[in-house]
Amino acid sequence: MQEYQYIKDNLDAVREDLEKLAAKQGRSVATLVAVTKSATDEEVLAFASLGVTDMAENRPQMLIQRQDLLAASGFTPRMHEIGNLQTNKVKSILQRTALIHSVGTDTLVEEIEKQAAKLNIKVPVLIEVNSGCEESKGGIYPVDAKAFAGWLKDFEHISLQGLMTMAPVVSDPEEERPYFTLTRRLFEEIGEKVGYDTQTPILSMGMSDSYRVAVEEGSTLVRIGRRLFKNEKGE
Repeated sequence: MQEYQYIKDNLDAVREDLEKLAAKQGRSVATLVAVTKSATDEEVLAFASLGVTDMAENRPQMLIQRQDLLAASGFTPRMHEIGNLQTNKVKSILQRTALIHSVGTDTLVEEIEKQAAKLNIKVPVLIEVNSGCEESKGGIYPVDAKAFAGWLKDFEHISLQGLMTMAPVVSDPEEERPYFTLTRRLFEEIGEKVGYDTQTPILSMGMSDSYRVAVEEGSTLVRIGRRLFKNEKGE
């Protein structure tokens, strides 16, 4: 593990940040989901040895490969699918993922329901909110989010757990705050008027550069990759 001391140092620093933010706000510590897409297999295994419970990939094939790699070494973290999920990949991950973060189209919802019904399982999902209304990104525009949530709730084999957003790319994380605020307000409104299928709904906001701002705005889950796996010393 000495070879990967930088990973432990990075993880300790992020965990300390999240604990301080939670204490300042008087609420629970946000769930840390480690995004492993930029990590090597060796780094992933070293990371898993530190007791991390949640990991994520943005491509289904990599989620499968990483899950198998971890299982072969005795690690069974909860795996999250966070990328743009194509309908033809749904079947391959339904029984492998703890949570699908990026549900934002009618066709994806219908395919998840179709495949989940065949397996007689209920699939936990987050609605992806396109908080910046960017044409280049997927997700539901804020104005349509409440209606989409109400429609999704009618599907028997889908469990609505909360919302996710990716704010527009900006130079200063503080510029992302309005998008997080908007999504948090939607999250609360949908909770009141539509409801979630869990006692602890999830608001997934914030990544390596923006997680502090996101948690300040109410995020309950952060998706962090580069900050965890960077090796600034070049060792």
